[in-house]
Amino acid sequence: MLYLSKLNMKLKLFLLTCLSLFSTLGIAQLGNNNMYLVKNLNTRPGTGSQRYSACWGYVAPNGREYAILGCYGGTQIVDITDSANIREVGWVPTTNAASSSNNWREMKPIGHYLYVGSEVANSGIQIIDLQYLPDSVSYKGKFQTGTLSSSHTITTDGTFLYVNGTNTSFNNQGITIFSVANPIAPVQIGAWTTEYVHDSRVINDTIYASNIYSGYLTIINATNKANPVTVRRFQTTPNPFTHNSARTTDGRFILTTDETSSPNGKLKIWNVENLNNITFVRNWLPTNISTAIVHNVEIYGRYALIAHYTAGVRLLDIADPTNPVEVAWYDTYPTNNNSNFNGCWGVYMFPSGKIIASDMTTGLYVLKTNFALTNTTTTSSVVPENFTMSQNYPNPFNPTTKINFSLPKSSNVTLKVFDASGKEVASLLNDRRDAGSYTVSFDAAKYGLSSGIYFYTLKTNDFSETKKMTLIK
Repeated sequence: MLYLSKLNMKLKLFLLTCLSLFSTLGIAQLGNNNMYLVKNLNTRPGTGSQRYSACWGYVAPNGREYAILGCYGGTQIVDITDSANIREVGWVPTTNAASSSNNWREMKPIGHYLYVGSEVANSGIQIIDLQYLPDSVSYKGKFQTGTLSSSHTITTDGTFLYVNGTNTSFNNQGITIFSVANPIAPVQIGAWTTEYVHDSRVINDTIYASNIYSGYLTIINATNKANPVTVRRFQTTPNPFTHNSARTTDGRFILTTDETSSPNGKLKIWNVENLNNITFVRNWLPTNISTAIVHNVEIYGRYALIAHYTAGVRLLDIADPTNPVEVAWYDTYPTNNNSNFNGCWGVYMFPSGKIIASDMTTGLYVLKTNFALTNTTTTSSVVPENFTMSQNYPNPFNPTTKINFSLPKSSNVTLKVFDASGKEVASLLNDRRDAGSYTVSFDAAKYGLSSGIYFYTLKTNDFSETKKMTLIK
């Protein structure tokens, strides 16, 4: 009995030591929850301190979904539409060698053009045409104007490009606004030059500028693009280091991130209903983790999707922003949850419900949740019960219309358009699709069609349906 008692005591001491070690390392978290890996693609790694950086998404008019990943040597485009065939379909190398301290790139699309920025000297803004995907991408060149040499982040809204954190000699490293009415020849319209802007969010001509070094979030009226005007600014105290922000869809709350290591940066929630009395609501940290650093936050309807460095991808239900509930997570960096700048950099959610994340060391992650992501700004990922195809809308149309269809299971799909004589005039889709709901855009002008009656047919191995539509010019 005495021997067993001593053995039990040793076991307790061992367990206490392990718990203490786990706490020190910051890995006292539960396993991945309600989110699972579809694919990890690590095909463009650098060496040493050469790392992956931002990610974003592009949805083509035919509904195909593409992940865009910033790599040390360039920009990678990955087709993630079919979960069983996720693959690189485009690669655009950088035109300037990166450095170990400056190897990231950020990107955003406008229409089918992608704009890529980097802090590497003389990198300018690369312009990439995505309209030929999945067959190829077309590099249109590097844009530079005046003393513009580099940038930290890129934001888009409508047909305007907002370039943030440029090189010191260009507009005081603030925000520069370009019109991309001509997508391959941006024209500078105006600038906000009060101080350095690390990142920005633009919603309906309102800019939310993250002034990371002063710790402010500045709200700017950009209705007049030639003369953006500061409306209000507030410091995201305590320990302000405002890295990026996202606004709830009702406009009542703003979420900010502080990219600090000591203390570790936290997600903060602010009530901005009254801009003359902006109030702090609360901090947020991932479940069971008190050490990791928050990086980026994106909002999709009732969900906030967060890149949380060593804690990986975190998904919050913010139906009530004053009481956020963490509903899913996936750790892309399971080594530890220390307060260092490793792990998950960026996140993005697609209409299908797929989530992508970029991990600085291990590349692109394509993820799904174990539940339907409803009430997002995009399409629900609920799996339909039956094959369906809806009547195109609008109908009659001129010259564009949309066709919706649903698949209860992964299927090979064709969607074709025929004229009144039965001649095929357009092939809109010929590929495999996961189970889900999809929207395909049809532009009759692209095919040179005249006014008249046309028919569109959706076919899978288990389903076929034809509907009539009318083009009026």
